[in-house]
Amino acid sequence: MHRVLAETHPDAHCELDHDGPLQLAVATILSAQCTDKRVNEVTPKLFARYRSAADYAGADRAELEELIRPTGFFRNKTDALIKLGQALVDRYDGEVPARLADLVTLPGIGRKTANVILGNAFDVPGITVDTHFQRLVRRWGWTAETDPVKIEHAIGAMFKRRDWTLLSHQIIFHGRRVCHSRTPACGACTLAKLCPSYGTGPTDAAPAAKLLKGPRARELAGQAGLDPELVPAQAVAAEAP
Repeated sequence: MHRVLAETHPDAHCELDHDGPLQLAVATILSAQCTDKRVNEVTPKLFARYRSAADYAGADRAELEELIRPTGFFRNKTDALIKLGQALVDRYDGEVPARLADLVTLPGIGRKTANVILGNAFDVPGITVDTHFQRLVRRWGWTAETDPVKIEHAIGAMFKRRDWTLLSHQIIFHGRRVCHSRTPACGACTLAKLCPSYGTGPTDAAPAAKLLKGPRARELAGQAGLDPELVPAQAVAAEAP
């Protein structure tokens, strides 16, 4: 299944635009209950205005709230960003630390966010157990655990450490584009023959193909042995959730 995933999503990567660990930390905090696409629409102006941890620490709350308002829960996120900046200045000379034990002590950063930062900003392997990851590894029967930390350890034990970060991206890509929460595109999935949950979603080609999402939706259909023309134009243009 890992091999098929890698072949299916050769473009798998962190979908939050960033340049360096601070920007990635900020973008990941903003991504809570918000799509990566929306975050990427907001961050260019945000990153141009706030370039350092000290900038966030001394931010004008009203101004920062207005900049990140489109991401939702902007008051809580503003509070987290200001406190994050203050903690980085006070404890780490304004730099984002590169250790999990340090990252999880920072405001707004839990274990999931810490692993995103480690894997994508510091090249330290990490498993990102977001909602897509949790859903798919349970749906595939890789683990029966429900606690995110236990899921992280269970899946980590199955794969080489060097594969953790990319594996996370591949699974999340699959969850956003193919194996959706309510109605997975079972009949258009490259993992169909290997998946113990095959049949949770439609297995016929036409309805399954319509469920594929993202710019490579037609290519994904072709990889699953379907006619790419079954994928409607709006699915190709659809935002991966």
